[in-house]
Amino acid sequence: MNCYSKKFDISLQTKLKKFFEDDGAEFVPQQSAIWRAKKAGYSAVFYNTGKFLIQGSNVSSITQRVEEYLNINTNVTDKKEVSNLSITGNEPERPFPRIGVDESGKGDFFGPLVIAGVMVDSTNAEILINAGVKDCKKVDDKNINKLAAIIKNNCVFSVITINPAKYNELYSKLKNLNRLLAWGHARAIENILQKAQCSYALSDKFGDEKLIENALLKLGKSITLEQRCKAESDIAVAAASILARAHFLAAISDISKKYGIQIPKGASQKVVDTAAFIKNNYSKEELKNAVKTHFKTFEQI
Repeated sequence: MNCYSKKFDISLQTKLKKFFEDDGAEFVPQQSAIWRAKKAGYSAVFYNTGKFLIQGSNVSSITQRVEEYLNINTNVTDKKEVSNLSITGNEPERPFPRIGVDESGKGDFFGPLVIAGVMVDSTNAEILINAGVKDCKKVDDKNINKLAAIIKNNCVFSVITINPAKYNELYSKLKNLNRLLAWGHARAIENILQKAQCSYALSDKFGDEKLIENALLKLGKSITLEQRCKAESDIAVAAASILARAHFLAAISDISKKYGIQIPKGASQKVVDTAAFIKNNYSKEELKNAVKTHFKTFEQI
């Protein structure tokens, strides 16, 4: 993903729009922008401030043509708008600000499904990296809350917690975990866009890409959404994974206190034994308030 950014006089927006019309681009609404043009390989936005942004996989080619069309020679990328700042150091460049989305609890029998979104810019991304924010699977659970506090103090964020009772209700309707995940990812993105302006989001790829795209509402449909495997190597998604994990662990702690027994994570034999304890000492109906009932573990018990 490459990016081109430049500030133009507002009077140039009409001429630029004509260029993209002639190129066969589709025009779609964009928050705080005069217009947004989309075509395979790129997305171009002319903002109300005169800021002009192109991003996508075909930026070099379209940028050269735009500059020739405007008769300018400024082949410079605004480094304030584009920066790598990945955790691994070999990620493709993505624009700032950007929203990262990830989830926790998907493979756990006990507890909720938690989806979190975090928006990063060039300043807070550096803060998070320097603090040690990375994929939550690489962070000890005892350090999760400390990192989550740093993220919340420096970033715009959203956390969607689908507790077991609600999760079971939604799953019985959707009959598909990926659809439920897509709904949560889309809601986290929408919530952030209600608080701040952003034109790019990155999510871990867990199924058909159309699932999240179709679940997005008005604000979300105006952004560029990238979905890729192992997206947690990006700082925005890593931060989201930390927040989701923190809220999941808090929920597990609450369930442990409620039933007076340490609730294990995952789906091991210890999980089966713990669930059987709750069913036998409370009821099968009460167990449904603590677990995901579509797991085979529930049938075992």
